[in-house]
Amino acid sequence: MTDSVAPSAPALVPVKIAGTGSYLPERIMTNHDLEAMVDTSDEWITTRTGIKERRIAAEGEYTSHLATKAAEAALEQAGLNSDDVELIIVATITPDTLTPATACYVQQQLGSLKAVAFDISAACSGFLYALDYAKHTVGAGAFKNALIIGAEKLSAFVDWNDRNTCVLFGDGAGAAVILPSVSGDGKILSSQLGTDGAQAELLNIPCGGSACPITLENANEKTAVLAMQGREVFKHAVNAMKRASIEAIKAAGLTFQDIKLLIPHQANLRIIDAIVERLEIRREDVFINLDKYGNTSAAAVAIALDEAHRSGRINRGDKILLVAFGAGLTWASAVIEW
Repeated sequence: MTDSVAPSAPALVPVKIAGTGSYLPERIMTNHDLEAMVDTSDEWITTRTGIKERRIAAEGEYTSHLATKAAEAALEQAGLNSDDVELIIVATITPDTLTPATACYVQQQLGSLKAVAFDISAACSGFLYALDYAKHTVGAGAFKNALIIGAEKLSAFVDWNDRNTCVLFGDGAGAAVILPSVSGDGKILSSQLGTDGAQAELLNIPCGGSACPITLENANEKTAVLAMQGREVFKHAVNAMKRASIEAIKAAGLTFQDIKLLIPHQANLRIIDAIVERLEIRREDVFINLDKYGNTSAAAVAIALDEAHRSGRINRGDKILLVAFGAGLTWASAVIEW
């Protein structure tokens, strides 16, 4: 008898981000607009969050519509036709419908009829979860390409009478095209994921699922809206994103001095500042746009990545660190060589 040896997993080929895109609804809601809606002020919001404006989707404009427009921009930049797309992943906590997946609507709107399409629900970490999955599946040759999208219509799940939460969130979408990397191209160097379900109650939408369906009795109780224990979330967010950043840098074989740009989740300026203080990264090497858009959950890092790319903040050969934290609790990070 001879000992059996389990086959080793096939080596992954490097993959790259070949194109990025984003879309923000036209309507801008300023802090001054919110002053007329709830007991708050521009000064209160700005000093506590760093947010000045957020975008609000139009009536009849759904998460899938935002996602599709961001996807079209990413595909155009990557030089990929929509009918060539093989995998579509939409990261969202605000789907068009509970079923089917929002990715199915995006597939329909794009005309990517041969693509496998599904959603990921990992809140603000969702886009980086999708990036990790695409890195492994495209790298293993299961798909020739992947279109990953973070998209949210959070305005549909906000209690506009709760000043502690309604000031934070906005709508938008960001996307990226993942392709195999050839010699001389950039590549995704590392990605890290984490979850702590024991803290699930800190940030959630309590009703709307099977645990608490919406009924005539609870329809007016505003339970299908975002609820958050802010102080606890802040503490966990800073610690988790610091840890995820360190792990991603180590896995990539780099140091923080190698990082040209940090793109963190755009939730709160105080959280971003706290992370920067704990990492060996200069404040000027951090990309921030939450003042314009607020927290767009799964879309935040994707939108920021596209804006940084298109504005010239990222150049060929640069090492970029992405990191996010969200409900679940979830966190994720990635290091990319552009």
